[in-house]
Formats: sequence, structure tokens, C-alpha cells
Amino acid sequence: MNLSLANLFKVKEIRDKILITLGLLLVFRIGFFIPLPGVDYQASMDQARNLGGVGKLFGMMNVLTGGSLQSATLFSLGVMPYISASIIFSLLAKAVPSLEKIAKEGQSGQRKINQYTRIATVGICFVQSWFVIAGALGAEDSKLLHAGVREWFGLYSIVVMVSLTAGTMFVMWLGEQITEHGVGNGISLIIMAGIIANLYPSLASYFAFGMDREEWQNLLLFAGAWGVVVVAVVYMTKAQRRIPIQQAKHTRGRRVYGGQRHFLPFKVNQAGVMPIIFGSTLLLIPTMLGSATGFNWFADTFGSQRGFWYVSSFTVLIFFFSFFWTSMMFQPNEIANNLKEGGSFIPGIRPGKPTAEYLEGTMVRITLAGAAFLAIIAVAPSLVGTRRGGTMDQVLIYFMSGTSILIVVGVALDMVEKLNALLVMRNYEGFLGGSAPGAEGASGGSGGWGRRSS
Repeated sequence: MNLSLANLFKVKEIRDKILITLGLLLVFRIGFFIPLPGVDYQASMDQARNLGGVGKLFGMMNVLTGGSLQSATLFSLGVMPYISASIIFSLLAKAVPSLEKIAKEGQSGQRKINQYTRIATVGICFVQSWFVIAGALGAEDSKLLHAGVREWFGLYSIVVMVSLTAGTMFVMWLGEQITEHGVGNGISLIIMAGIIANLYPSLASYFAFGMDREEWQNLLLFAGAWGVVVVAVVYMTKAQRRIPIQQAKHTRGRRVYGGQRHFLPFKVNQAGVMPIIFGSTLLLIPTMLGSATGFNWFADTFGSQRGFWYVSSFTVLIFFFSFFWTSMMFQPNEIANNLKEGGSFIPGIRPGKPTAEYLEGTMVRITLAGAAFLAIIAVAPSLVGTRRGGTMDQVLIYFMSGTSILIVVGVALDMVEKLNALLVMRNYEGFLGGSAPGAEGASGGSGGWGRRSS
């Protein structure tokens, strides 16, 4: 492993990519220490730790977006608006024929979709920036603003909305630069950096209360559960259902082509973290409405992550959105037609409609297992921990829950695979150690890869 790690810095191109990624992530974190205009930074940090129910809402959003909504800083929104816009256009590209036609135009169509996403991000920024103003700055007893600012609060709100929008667009640009010039997906790395950055102060606040025997037992229980969840997340992230695909034989003169067997891999967790994002967002709405209108029943019912109605509703929403997202992204008829046109078939299944029905039935069973896994890792951390001051609950649910582990592990595995691929391309030993597959053919044309695939 040490030799493999050293190989990463032996190649100038890979070394530059790693340094660029780390440098841009550092710039991203610096933005969280730049207060908004007219805000007392120290007072904003003190209030961020004592927001109560509103702080819990913001904490859940921070896990999913890498932002810091409870603090009044330039990058408070993180990449939340961009994620929202991306999800919207991902769904519209499957539901609206005109957008679907644009998405199938290749790189030019993808550039148009990205342009629409950026425009929508600006609009969503203005809407979501109001939550920061109303939740962190607009309270009557708030002491965040400097003297004289509240007298011009209307004009000041516009300035804050423009500042937060500019901050989010800059974060989005950082993510695009990481994707293009660094290692891995930039937006995913930004979200992971936000989760990891929020972990230390949360654990520090927990240990600040002091530890007795009961608290140590709860901490050890949590550590054991956390380790089990990490192993389960890695296993389910890499798990696949491989459907055998047989290629038909074709005779051309004296030669016979085709006849090879391949596999069509379906990920068990096909929807990823999207069902948790959708479910968490919908459950935040009644709590926010209850807090805004003073109707405490909604805030009490859905504000506690240990409540029966919250756990039940969250589980149902995860199952619903798992099937919804998979049905939108998975097109069995299109796959069946592509197999038929390419002269391939599933052994024992007739081409065409029977193949599409078989693929759809397989995906339904896989999605059921993936949805059950997501529901367990999303809900289980809410049922573990201590209620002392709510501190351990904050750590478990927001920063070290199954949701954050799913995001961090998925991003880390993706980054490792990309680094390993870069090393294999240069005939180096893989980052994971051992002989890198296909390394013999990396410098000798396609022969090595052909031997591997056969």
C-alpha cells in the first residue's frame, strides 16, 4: 500500500490532479469563515449551536448538501440549490419528450441541459436563501446583525440573497473545476468535505459534557453499530446482480463471429442516496410549516427523529422514492431493444417483450432489497444513542448516520477507482495493491484488454 501511495505522486499528472483537488477543497472550506455583510461572525457561531428545532432542520440539510445553513456565512447554502436543480432536470429529461430529445444529442445536448440547470440554480438560490435570512437573521431577538442594519432590513435581505447566490455559484464552479482538472466528481467531493468538516465540532461538543460509565457504554455501542454500517454500505455499494448475456453466432465464410457470453450488471442499490434526500426533504416541510405558523403538532410529531410517525413516514417515503427513481432512470424496453438489435439475448428468455418483462421483474426485486437497506441505515441511527442534551443525537443523526456514511463511502470508492484507473493507464501497480488488471495491455494496444475480457 505504501508503494502504491508513492506511485500516486510519482506521476506528475496524477500528482497535479490530487494537489488541485485538495487546493480547491481548501478554498471551499475558507468560504465558511467569511461572514455575510452586516453579520457579527462570533455571534453567528454562538447562535448556530443553539438554534433548537430549526437547527435540527438545518443539520439534516447540511448532511445532504455539505452546506452550513445555521451559520450566516458566504457558502451557507453549499451546493443544495445545484443538487435540487440537477434532480429536477434529471427527472424532466425522462418525463418531457423535448428535454429527452435534447439529452440524447450527445455532448451538445448535455451542455444545453447543464446550462438549463445553472439557470434554475440561480432561481432556487434566491428561494432557499430566504431560509437562512428567516432562520438565522430575521428573528426579532437575534443579535447577529450590527447596529443600524435592521433599520434597512428589506434592502439588506436583497443584498444577502445576492451574496448567498454568488457564493453557491462559486461553489458550483469549484465543483466543475474539480471534476475537469482534479480527481473524482467535484460536487460529490464537496458534499463529503462538508460532512467530514462538521464531524469534529460535533464530537468535541459531545465530549465537552464529560463521560460517565453509561455514556461510555453508549459510545461503544454506537462505535460498533457504526462499524457494522460501514461494512454493510461498502458491501451494498459494490453489490451487483449480473444477468448473463449471450451473443449470437454469425458465420462469415469460414469464420464464426460472436458466441461470447457477457454480463449485464445491475446495482442492488440502484437509486443511491436519492430516496433519502427526497424523503428527508418532504419530512422537513411539515416541521418548517409548524414552526412558522406556530402549529406545534407538526413540529412535535415530525421534528423528533425518534417518533413513531417520523420513522414510519420516512420508511414509506424511502421505499416509494426508491421505486420511483429507479422506474424513471431504468428503461427495460430500451435495453431489450438494444440487445435485440445487437444480436444478443438472455439465455432461456425470448428477445423483445419477454426480455423487457424479465429485466423489469429482476429490477423490482433488486430495488426492494436496496430500498430495505436504505431504510435500515437511514432510520437505525435515530434509535441509538443518548438523550443527554440531545448532543449524541445530533452526532448520530446528522454527521455519523447511515446517510452520511453512504455518501462518504460512495464518494471514496469512486475516487479510489478513478485513481486506480489512472495508475493502470500508465502501467503502474494499482492503488489497491496487487497486480493491476489489464496492465500488460496498457502499453501494448488492445491485445491485453481483449485477452482479459475473454
